[in-house]
Amino acid sequence: MQATAYTYDPESRSGQVLLDDGTPVPFDAAAFDAGGLRLLRPGQRVRIETEGLRITLVTLQTF
Repeated sequence: MQATAYTYDPESRSGQVLLDDGTPVPFDAAAFDAGGLRLLRPGQRVRIETEGLRITLVTLQTF
């Protein structure tokens, strides 16, 4: 699934993404770390994986 980075706190490695319908969804450090990212900027397009309503992976969207 795709989303847009909305917020990111580098100290806690957590933040929120916006789904395409505008719904904000939080992610925790475990989801951020699973994607192997070092930094995330608001507005970046990301790919997310979920289990139920919880985001388990955040990584950059590549085409």
